[in-house]
Amino acid sequence: MKVKRRKRISLLRGRPAPATGPNQHWSMDFVHDQMLDGRAFRVLTVIDQWSRESVSLEANFRLTGRCVGKALDEAAQQRGWPKAITVDNGTEFTSKALDEWAWRRGVKLDYTRPGKPTDNGLIESFNGRLRDEFLNVNEFTTMQDAREKLKAWQHDYNHHRPHSSLGHLTPSEFVKKRSENEAGSRPTPV
Repeated sequence: MKVKRRKRISLLRGRPAPATGPNQHWSMDFVHDQMLDGRAFRVLTVIDQWSRESVSLEANFRLTGRCVGKALDEAAQQRGWPKAITVDNGTEFTSKALDEWAWRRGVKLDYTRPGKPTDNGLIESFNGRLRDEFLNVNEFTTMQDAREKLKAWQHDYNHHRPHSSLGHLTPSEFVKKRSENEAGSRPTPV
């Protein structure tokens, strides 16, 4: 009996140039945890590669490619869509639903090499921090409880946590400083 292999819609693409400004290139992945009662849940993590901002933290018991697209649309309402997103080869990221989402919005999905998490090192580092500072020290009774705590942690991460890679600024300070520098370099209207 011959089994027809599913044709992969999005192919591996070349590595994009490093981001030189906000919202050019995001990275995303999943982390897993469980409720106090033992039910497993997942968190979609999305960061901006340039500013290290946590763009989205979406928790749910089940997250499909369609759910990922919806979470990205919600993030884009505040920031616009990135030019590219680095992802691994998980089923949600290689799904037809996410491929169509990306195509309709002009977003390039940049797939890592299979089995090479270092290709997406920024999100892996972020996920380690999320695990150590948040998931391992909190207990969650409901999905709403997990989402509220995630939102508070995300705000703290973006607005109160300096990063050595950003000159010891927080992600929000780094973006603000860049915006001020760009505004100062423009000619003043007469």
